[in-house]
Amino acid sequence: MPAHEESSNPLVRERAHLAASRAALRAMREDVQSLDIRDVTANWVNAAVLQAQIDDRIKALADLAHTPLFFGRLDYLHVVGADKAEGSEGEQFYIGRRHVHDAHGDPMVIDWRAPVSQPFYQASRNNPLDVGRRRRFGYTGGELTAYEDEHLDDPSETEQTSKLLQAEIERPRVGPMRDIVATIQPEQDEIVRSGLGGTVCVQGGPGTGKTAVGLHRVAFLLYAHRERLARTGTLVVGPNRSFLHYIEQVLPALGELEVKQATVEDLVTARVEVRGTDEAPAAVIKGDARMAEVLRRAVRSHVTPPTESVMVVRGSRRWRVPAYEIAEMVTELLARDMRYGAAHEALPQRIAHAVLVRMEEAGEAPDDRVQNAVARNPAVKAAVKAIWPAVDPAKLVLRLLTDADFLAAHAAGTLTDEEQKRILMEKPARSVKSARWTAADAVLIDEAADLVARTHSLGHVVIDEAQDLSPMQYRAVGRRCSTGSATVLGDLAQGTTPWSTQSWEQALFHLGKADAVVEELTAGFRVPREVIAYASRLLPAISPGLAPVESVRETPGSLSVREVPDAGGLDAAVVAACEESLRHEGSIGLIAADARIPALASALAGAGHVCLSPGEETTAESRLTLVPASLAKGLEYDYVVLDEPAAVVDGEPDERTGLRRLYVALTRAVSGLVVLHAAPLPEQLG
Repeated sequence: MPAHEESSNPLVRERAHLAASRAALRAMREDVQSLDIRDVTANWVNAAVLQAQIDDRIKALADLAHTPLFFGRLDYLHVVGADKAEGSEGEQFYIGRRHVHDAHGDPMVIDWRAPVSQPFYQASRNNPLDVGRRRRFGYTGGELTAYEDEHLDDPSETEQTSKLLQAEIERPRVGPMRDIVATIQPEQDEIVRSGLGGTVCVQGGPGTGKTAVGLHRVAFLLYAHRERLARTGTLVVGPNRSFLHYIEQVLPALGELEVKQATVEDLVTARVEVRGTDEAPAAVIKGDARMAEVLRRAVRSHVTPPTESVMVVRGSRRWRVPAYEIAEMVTELLARDMRYGAAHEALPQRIAHAVLVRMEEAGEAPDDRVQNAVARNPAVKAAVKAIWPAVDPAKLVLRLLTDADFLAAHAAGTLTDEEQKRILMEKPARSVKSARWTAADAVLIDEAADLVARTHSLGHVVIDEAQDLSPMQYRAVGRRCSTGSATVLGDLAQGTTPWSTQSWEQALFHLGKADAVVEELTAGFRVPREVIAYASRLLPAISPGLAPVESVRETPGSLSVREVPDAGGLDAAVVAACEESLRHEGSIGLIAADARIPALASALAGAGHVCLSPGEETTAESRLTLVPASLAKGLEYDYVVLDEPAAVVDGEPDERTGLRRLYVALTRAVSGLVVLHAAPLPEQLG
C-alpha cells in the first residue's frame, strides 16, 4: 500500500477507504459462506467439524455497524521489511480490529495485533520506529467524522494530548464493556504483547484498564499462537456472573469466539451442588493452603500395607507374590508421590509384572497380553482393593467435615483444635447428595479430586479480581493452567473477602506460578482525578504502602459529596440525584449497601423508574442500574450515585473489609460521582 499525496479533502479519501474496506470484508464473508464442503469430507463427523469451523469463521468476519473497522493509520518512512534504501517510498497501513484484504489479497486493514501495527501504540517523537505520521480517526455512530495527525518525524511540531484519544476514553458507556484497541497506552501494550510462555501479574488501581489489558492479552495470544491455543484452550475466570456478562462482548468484537468464561465456583462444582454458606471464620480456614496437606494425608490414609501374599492361579500353575514384596511396591509408589488414582492403576500392573518374572524363571514366555490378564485376575483385584482402594473425593471431604476423629487424625499439627471445630458441619449429612455444600467445600472436593486424578490443564487462563481468591481457590485455578500460563489481574486495595490475599507473592506461590512477572499500572484513564483522589484517602487504612492511581483526566465538578440533614429524606434525595444524573448521556449506577437495596428499589419504582440489575445491558431507553455494593467490583458507569457510605462499611464483617468495599464503590464512576449521606462519613475519608 504505497503512500502518496493526500487529496485536497483527506476526510473524503478516508471515508472512501472505509467504504472499500467494508465491501472487502463483506466479500471475505461471502466467500466463506459460499464454500461447498460436500466433496471434501470423508464422513458426517468430518463434515460437522468443518461446518462448525466455517460457521465460526463467518461469525468472526461479521461487520459490526457501530464498531469502527479501523481507528488509525501509520505512514512509514520506508518500505516495511525491505532494505531501507535512501529515497525508497514508505508504506501506509490502516490499523483496525481485524485483518481485511481485497480480492487480490492486498491488505486493506491490518489487525492491531500484527507486528507492523505495534508502532501505533509504541511510537513517539523520541523513538518514532520509522513512522513519519500517525493518524487517529474519530467516529460518530459508526461514521468516520474526524481525523488527527501526529508527524513524528517533524521536531518542530508541538507534542499535544490527542483530543480524539481523550474523547474515545471518555465516550459515554451504554451496553457491555467495550474493547480498548483504539486507546491502548504504551505501558498497557507491553503487557498485552508479552509472550505466552510466562505468567504475568498486573496490579492496577481503579481505572487503569487492567481488565481490558487482560482480555486484549488473550486476543493477542490467540493471534500469535492460534494453533497451540486451539489445542490447549483458553479461559477467563471472573468474580461473578454479572461481571462475566459485562465483559463477554469484548473478545467477540475482536473476532475471538472460542474463549470460555467461568467463575471459580463454576470450575469446582461439577461434582456437587452448592446450597449452603459458611460463616467467615470457617470459610477462611477452609480456604487456607494448610487444608491441602490435610486432604493429602486423608487421601493417602486409605493405603493399607499388605499382610498376606497374593496367589494367582493360571491353568494348572499357581504363582505366589509374598506380602513383603507387595509392601515394597506400595512403599515405592508412595515415595513417588503419584496421583492416588494413577498409583491405584499402577499397583495391579506391578503385581502382574512380579508374576511374569516368576513365569519367565520357570521357562515360560509370557507377553504383555498375559501381564494385562494377570492384572485383571480376581486375586490381584481383591488385593489391590484391600491395599489401595478407590477414593471418592466428595465422600472423603464429607467424612472430614462430619467425623471429628477422622479430621483430627489428619489435621494434627496442621490445624488447631479450635480450627477443626470451626469447619465441622453443625448438622452432619448422611450422604453427598443431601449435604448442604458451601463454595469453600466445593474447592476442597476439587483439591481432593486432583489428588486422585490430575486436572486437565489449559494453555492460558486469565484471572480477574484475583485479589479476592483464597489460597485454595488459587490452587484450583492453578491446576487448570499447570502446564500453561496465566494472566493475573487485580488490585490489593480492592480485596473485599475475609481471605483476600495480602501480597501478589503469596498469591502467585499458591497459583503455582511463583516465577511470574509482576507489573504495576498506576496511570488512570477512566476515573476522574477528583474522584480517585477522594477515594485514595482510604488507602492508608486499607492497603498501606500501595501507590495511589494518578489519573490523567481532569474533570472539574466530577465529585459532589452531599449531606442529607434528615435521614428520613435520604431515599428521596437519592432518587433526585439519579434523575439529575439521567440528564447526562451515558449509563448511571446507583450503588448502595446490600441491605439498602430493597428500600431504594421501592423508592425508584414509586418515582416511575425501572432499574436494571448488575450486568444487564444498558440501552438508550434503560440506563439506570441498581447495584448492591457486593456486586460493584469490576463494573463501570458514566455517572454513579453512592448511597450512605457508612452503611456500605457497616455491611461487612470488619472495618477494613468495609472500607475496601467503599473504595470499590467510590471508584466505579467514569464521568461523575455523587455521594449522599445522612450518617457521618467514615473518618478515613477525612
